[in-house]
Parts: sequence; structure tokens; C-alpha cells
Amino acid sequence: MIAAKDLSAAELASLLHFHADAGVEWLLEDEAVDRFAEFAALEASRGARSQAPSVSTAASRPAASGPAERGARAPAAAARVPPAPTLAMPGEQAVAEARSVAAGAGSLDELRGSLEGFAGCNLKNSARTTVFASGNPAAGVMVIGPMPSADDDRDGTPFSGRAGQMLDRMLAAIGLSRDAILVTNAIPWRPPGDRQPYPIEIDICRPFIERQIELAAPRAVLALGNLTARLLFGGNETIHTMRGEWRELQLGGRQIPVMCSLHPQELLIAPVSKRLAWADLLAFAAKATSQDSAQ
Repeated sequence: MIAAKDLSAAELASLLHFHADAGVEWLLEDEAVDRFAEFAALEASRGARSQAPSVSTAASRPAASGPAERGARAPAAAARVPPAPTLAMPGEQAVAEARSVAAGAGSLDELRGSLEGFAGCNLKNSARTTVFASGNPAAGVMVIGPMPSADDDRDGTPFSGRAGQMLDRMLAAIGLSRDAILVTNAIPWRPPGDRQPYPIEIDICRPFIERQIELAAPRAVLALGNLTARLLFGGNETIHTMRGEWRELQLGGRQIPVMCSLHPQELLIAPVSKRLAWADLLAFAAKATSQDSAQ
């Protein structure tokens, strides 16, 4: 077994990055902790509180101080219960701060800087990079994915890796390229282990993607994946029930047409769904092109 002291600084950094990509969030403690004993002690303390006598009844009884009672209370007192994870700042305060920061950005460059300086979302603490939009903001066409993958987090670019290659092929099939349009993610930081963002984390990130859409002012948006569609329109529908229909997103006094469709990663896992995505892409291209001609 190789000890940490035998590794160089570069090797240690590479090892830490590997663990981060794998979703490791906690390091081993110096001493072993019996989590089963912690849980049993916590349950015992909860049961004792629920069965505790009233103040008046307790006051009429002599306080027990014998060794047996002290020993019975010892496990609950000694148990180390790990605290529940907390946000970088209280939830509602973080959402309000995100709205204020996003609204204050007058351009996409300013919004990028605001995101990189924002410290109100815990996702940023575990992510390697803040993944912002790439491509041409003036194109009038915007593609939005859900959240950064491990490849996105490493490269700092949305839709990297195999899913990005699939997206490139999807766009090329309708005469578009990622360099000619604006490509982004609804969540700018990769959640640890690629877990789904918590509702409060989505609420904190929502003002930033909404402001990004306002500033880019696209004539058509392609929203890919469950999380993206739900973040923009709410509800609990799946992407398979939301896809293929044009929806209107009201932002900044404008109605922006949005087509929801399947994420490239789903097409890699289930190629049979490509026919559905192809129908969505054709409808998206027809509307985007017609609006372009009208302007």
C-alpha cells in the first residue's frame, strides 16, 4: 500500500482529482467510528425524550445519580452524531442573493464574473470549475443542458466528452454547429458524484440561467433533459411527455419559444430514442430558420 508521504505533490493532486470525479466527498477519520452505535444511541435518546415525564412529575421524584443510571445515559452522551449538511448561507437568503447578483449583470461577461464570484451555493464548493456558456451569443439560437458532467467540470465547457460529441452530430444534422450558437447548462456547477441537485440548489441557480437567457435574447431555445425542462417550466413531467411541443417562456418582457427534447446522454444509452430526438430537431430547425428569415 502506498502512503501519502511517498507521493509527490503532482501525484497527490491527481489522486484528489480522481476521487473528486468519482464522487468522494468525505475523507477517512483518524479513528474508526461505529455508526451503528451512533444510530442506536440517537434512537435511544429520541425514545427517552418522547417518554420523559412532565416537569411537575419529574420535580416530585428524587434525582437518580447511581452508577447504573449514569451508565445508561453514557452512550447517548458519548455518541458523535455527524451534523446535517448546511448551505453556504441560509436557503432563502441565498436565493435572494442570487436574484440580486443575476439581475445586476448587464452582459453575459458580467454574468460570468458574477457566477464565478458567487459563494451562495454549496455545489460550487465541490465543483472544479464554473461551467458557463460557450459559442456565439448573437446567434439567436440557444441550447441548454441540465448540469455539468465530469467531462464538463474538467474542461470548463458545456457538453464535453461523448455527450458533447453526440450533440455536435445532432446539430450538424440540422445545419448548425456549437461554435455558431450559444450552448450552456442550467446548473453551472457539477453536483458531487453527478447526483441530482437538491430543490434549494435549483432555486439558487435558476436566476442565473434565466438572466443568461434574457441577455442572450434567443429567438429559439432547445432545452435538453428532464432537469432543464422542469427548471424552466416547473412541474414533475418527464422529458418524454414534454418533448416535441413548443412552449413559451416569459422572461424580461419577451415570450421565448422553447422546444424540449432528449439529452444526448439518453441517446447514447437508448439509441432507439434517436428517432424522437430527430423529429424534435427538425421541428426546432424549421422554427429557428423561419424566424431568422422573418428578421
